[in-house]
Amino acid sequence: MLRALPLVLCAACATSAARPTPPAPSAPPPAGTADAGTTPVNPADVQFVSGMIVHHAQAVLIAGWAASHGASSELQALCGRIVVGQRDEIAAMQRWLRERHQPVPDADAPASAMSGMDHHMLMPGMLTSEQLAQLDSARGREFDRLFLTDMIQHHRGALTMVRELIDAPGAARGGLLFQLASDIAADQAAEIDRMTRMLNSIPHTSQRSLQ
Repeated sequence: MLRALPLVLCAACATSAARPTPPAPSAPPPAGTADAGTTPVNPADVQFVSGMIVHHAQAVLIAGWAASHGASSELQALCGRIVVGQRDEIAAMQRWLRERHQPVPDADAPASAMSGMDHHMLMPGMLTSEQLAQLDSARGREFDRLFLTDMIQHHRGALTMVRELIDAPGAARGGLLFQLASDIAADQAAEIDRMTRMLNSIPHTSQRSLQ
C-alpha cells in the first residue's frame, strides 16, 4: 500500500524541529498510472533517481564496514538492514532509468571513486573524502559514534533530496517514482530517529558534532 508523503514528512519533522517539513505534493498520482513509455521523462525525476543511486551507494559502502571495524552488534544489525534495503532501492531505481533509456550510474564504484565525488557531485548529506577516511580509521565504540553521526547527516540529506523533488514542477507524478520517494523518506526518517537514540546512548562526546 502506498505510503503518503505528507505523513512521512511529518515524521521527519518530528525528528528534528530545526529542519523544515518538506512540502507534500498537491495530490498523489492516480492508481495504475503507467510510468514508462506513456509520458515524457521529467528532468527532475531523472536527476533525483540518478543522484539517489549514488547517494544510496555511499550509504551501502560505509554500512558494509561495520563488521570489519568492530561495530557493536546493534549497529551491525542496523547496517545489515541499511545494506539490504538500499541495495533493493538502487536496483529499482536503475531499472527505472533503463526503462526510460537514461544513463545509469554505477552503484558498485570503488571507495576511491566514491570519495572523489567531492569535486563534482556533492549532494545533500554526502560524506566528504575526509569524513570517509576518518570513519574508515575508527574502530569499536568510536566507529559506532562516527558512523551514527555521519549516517544521520547522510539520511537528512536524502530527505532534502525528496523535498527538492517534490518542489520541482511536475515531478514525482509517476506511481513508481512517487512510491520510491515516499518509501525512502519514511524509512530514513525512522532510521534517523533510531540512530539518534543510539548515538545519545554512547558515552562521551564525538570528535564530530551533528550538524
